[in-house]
This record gives sequence, C-alpha cells and structure tokens, in this order.
Amino acid sequence: MMNVAPLFCDGCGQLASAEHVARRLQRLEWTTRYRPIHINTLLLGAAAPARDADFLYSGAAKFGAESRLLLEAVGVSSESKAAEAILDEFQRGGFLLTYLLDCPLENGERDPVAIAKLLEARLPLVLTRIRRSLKPKRLVPISRTLDPLIARLQSSELGCSLLLDRDKAFALDQPAPSESLARLREALALAPFAR
Repeated sequence: MMNVAPLFCDGCGQLASAEHVARRLQRLEWTTRYRPIHINTLLLGAAAPARDADFLYSGAAKFGAESRLLLEAVGVSSESKAAEAILDEFQRGGFLLTYLLDCPLENGERDPVAIAKLLEARLPLVLTRIRRSLKPKRLVPISRTLDPLIARLQSSELGCSLLLDRDKAFALDQPAPSESLARLREALALAPFAR
C-alpha cells in the first residue's frame, strides 16, 4: 500500500484536490486574458471569492456582488454592456485585480488564526510577484482581512505607491462598504501614479 502525501496548492497554501487545482487554473486563465500590459493600479484582495459570478474575470453574464462593487469603485459602469466590454474597459484603465490567496477559503474556513497564517505564509511570494512581474504604479489593498499585513506592505520596497484608507485597507469586503467605496473612488481620482 502506497502512502500518498497531501498536495498543497501553490496559489493559496491550502490542502488541494484535483478540483481545487483545476478551478485555480481556470481563474488564472480568466485573469490573464484581461491583464493590462502596464498595470496602473493593482487591487489586492485577501482570498478569491467562492462563487465564479463574484470573480471579476469569470465573464459571467451578470457580475456578482463583489465584482459589481469593484467596478463601481473604479468607475466602470456595468449597465447595458456585455461582460467582455466591461472587462475590456477595466483593462484599458490599467486595473488588475489579484488576491493574496489565489483560491477561495476551503470548507467555509472562518478561523481568523488559520486565515492569518495562510495570508502571512503567502505574503512573501506575492510581494516578489508584485516587484518582479506585475510592477504596478500603485497598490490598493481592498480587504480588511489584510489590515494586519499593512505594515509589511509599507516596509516592502515594492516600487509603487500604496493607497490606504486611513492607514488600513479599503473595506470592500465588509457588510456595509459604501463609505469605504466612496473613499476609494476619491483616492483613485486624487492619487497620482508614482514610480
């Protein structure tokens, strides 16, 4: 009888099934299709949403709650347009959405300590990717789950400016994000790109 070692996803650090890996590869494919050549603004969330409709780049006929909120934040209207046209406009604006954990939290993970450990473990890899590959002009954390990592983002030499909401991440993942959404729109309009 063979011993089979558990497989951990290299995009999130969670225990991975074949389905988990396949879904991650699908999300990477969708995202790559709309990656701008020059990234002006990198929006950084904590973990990819569980539902494909909420994943911005899925091309779902109707954007889910998280996707609609993000489009509103950056000023891209989704009314009376095809999903592809909306994503093209997002791309032309120089926006790219990525996550510290490329995958949704498995099994409805709610333990804040376990989530913090996953995020902390993934951070060095994501910082390297931001510096070497993505090279945005500005980075915008959009999840309050990232707040404990803000000091590390500030001290990392990312080669871009960091837009924060009162020294915290913009709380687009909170139950009532309207105030944070308004502050994000204002920050995006006012903050010049820095290199």
